Amino acid sequence: MQNNATEVTAAGIARLAGVGRAAVSNWRRRHADFPKPVGGTETSPSFALAEVEAWLRGQGKLAEVPLRERVWQHLAGHPDGPLTALVHAGCALLLIHERPTVWLDVSAGSDERLAAMLPGALEQVLAARFGTEPVNRTVNPAPSNGPVNPAPSTRPVNTGSANGPVNTGSPAASVNTGSPTGLVNTGSPTGFVNAGSPTSSVNAGPFNGPVNPAPAGGPVNTEPRIPTGPQLLPSVPLLRGAAELAAESGARQSFEFLLGRHLDASPRQNTLTPPDLAGLMADLAGPARTVLDPACGTGALLRAVHTGPGQQLYAQDSAPGLAALTALRLALHSRARVHGATGDTLRADAHPELRADAVLCHPPFNERNWGHDELAYDPRWEYGFPARTESELAWVQHALARLADGGTAVLLMPPAAASRRSGRRIRADLLRRGALRAVVALPVGAAPPYNIPLHLWVLRRPDRTPATPQVLLVDTGRFAGEGRGGPDRAAVRDAVLDAWRAFERGTDPGGRPVPARAVPVIELLDDDVDLAPARHLPPPAAADGAEQLTAVRERLGETLRLTADLTPPPAGQAPPARWPLTTVGELARGGALVLRTGGHGGHTRVPVLTDQDVLAGATPSGTLPESEEEAVLTEPGDVVVPVLGGGSVARVVDDATAGAALGRNLVLLRPDRTALDAWFLAGFLRGSANNRQASSYASTATRLDVRRLQLPRLPLEEQRRYGARFRALDEFERALRRTSRLGEQLVRGMYDGLTVGTVAPD
Repeated sequence: MQNNATEVTAAGIARLAGVGRAAVSNWRRRHADFPKPVGGTETSPSFALAEVEAWLRGQGKLAEVPLRERVWQHLAGHPDGPLTALVHAGCALLLIHERPTVWLDVSAGSDERLAAMLPGALEQVLAARFGTEPVNRTVNPAPSNGPVNPAPSTRPVNTGSANGPVNTGSPAASVNTGSPTGLVNTGSPTGFVNAGSPTSSVNAGPFNGPVNPAPAGGPVNTEPRIPTGPQLLPSVPLLRGAAELAAESGARQSFEFLLGRHLDASPRQNTLTPPDLAGLMADLAGPARTVLDPACGTGALLRAVHTGPGQQLYAQDSAPGLAALTALRLALHSRARVHGATGDTLRADAHPELRADAVLCHPPFNERNWGHDELAYDPRWEYGFPARTESELAWVQHALARLADGGTAVLLMPPAAASRRSGRRIRADLLRRGALRAVVALPVGAAPPYNIPLHLWVLRRPDRTPATPQVLLVDTGRFAGEGRGGPDRAAVRDAVLDAWRAFERGTDPGGRPVPARAVPVIELLDDDVDLAPARHLPPPAAADGAEQLTAVRERLGETLRLTADLTPPPAGQAPPARWPLTTVGELARGGALVLRTGGHGGHTRVPVLTDQDVLAGATPSGTLPESEEEAVLTEPGDVVVPVLGGGSVARVVDDATAGAALGRNLVLLRPDRTALDAWFLAGFLRGSANNRQASSYASTATRLDVRRLQLPRLPLEEQRRYGARFRALDEFERALRRTSRLGEQLVRGMYDGLTVGTVAPD
């Protein structure tokens, strides 16, 4: 068996054993029987996971390792990369979810038997869920400049070399079948067909399949292809671990955990749509039987769609691997039929004949290489040919072209798309023909990039030209949050839906908590055709009057006096302490505290404490989808620590926060009150040096290993002395935050009041 194919780094060994990396280095020096490196580099070696687990188990250091961590190590150290491993695990979890008795039969016996029988079982369940006939054909290379021909099912792929290209007749297009996973590969470790090349027009199914011939100039379609037994063999330990995890948490929740952990490990590589914003966009689109997301990413928008009988979900993304992961995620999430594809949507649309009831899209922003030169005569440009700098307007017209008459599209757009002069003619035609129905200005922090107030565009494919066309403009900027706490998402959702439903009923959307107005199209058809809501709506009058500013000033004065009272006394000089130290991991193994990780929605919806709430000292503001797995609920005295971002932050849960569910990227520590003081624990966890030694650094992110954080071994009474001082510092910090917020509110209100005339200069 090839268990040794899965490798793990020293940092992974440290997480498995709940120790620091220094301890792993000591083990390597002190124990001659410690496993030898099997890969990596001299400075960053990797080890066979099976050998490491056996050694740790023999040393008695593996007993407390959570199942989730062991499964994650199998995935992260997979020889074909985490994306391929995640797809294999997702396929197995879908089989467990759909046909658990089949999985039990397949998984009985040896690992070789499982790998040999699994492809046949997967073939049936994937064909049933993704609406395609199962195919296990291979591909023959063609002669130079010849077409690609399907080979007989018994004939292996022959490329002439280990990674020889298959020529599709175009000098610029080549498909590589030399992937170790046996999937169609274009140079990506995930082994998915990718249509991102400007010179190719390939679209692929959600998995990896044989290439079929297509008419000249047309897209090359693929069908799902199941990995073979030899390709699945290195994944068997992962698949068995994932099955154990599914038995504990459910198949859907297990896949969500693995996918979420994978995304957390590379936070800069994917632009994620926040769940609350995805839910708002789905609500604006309304009930729909067929829904398309042409830039699906990880499937957040389609997961937010209200499911119903006979529903069809269509997804496409240019990033290799994301379409397959999204298809699996959607299949595990609902009973809808899922149609996934990989490819550059604008250049190689996988669903050209689709007429959907709704389109949801978070397109890439500011793309110059979107296909301007190749697509000049594309029939999708009904409202005008987009300029090279107007890629977002190309996505808008693609969405409209894929809608049925009367269907609704909701797109997340950069604010510049509403006012750039290069797009004014297309905006004007969208208005004249009644295709653009609403523009909603979101508050800063609603979605990445978080420093820009993005817009939502609501469009409808007109079945007739309206007699007196109007556009709903809404500005929710007043709900912007302070610091990293983010906006008031619930208030944004309620205000936008209230205004939209009033507009749909034909009633006046004004007079609501946010500025909203149904603007006649004729008012917008000037030289600029500027659709930014702030240009056409009156400024909010909430905090710019003299009476409101006086109240803010009084609260600021009270807070300043409180801050002065809470200022710490002068620090007394003391020699450096030399305490005996312990780690959070050791305390957890000894029962002095319980360690839990967040991110599970639970059976009922409750407020969710997010990592941004902890960083900003704000109240719970997040949401999580409902799930069969129990949510981790906070209790007074718990200590919550964010694991991303590189900050030294730990928060003690008070009565106001207790009962909230623990969000993603948070670790909860529940101390035994007879052994640990919560404020003592939180205070020492915030030490900068402590956080540096417990953090791991990638090129774009920092992750904190909470188990490696240290604190001194002190008697409980001495802990409480330190805890009282840490608690006083926390109160001082909260007062400083309130002072900052009130000061900013007063300054902003004074500027606004003076500039609009509601405050006199004297």
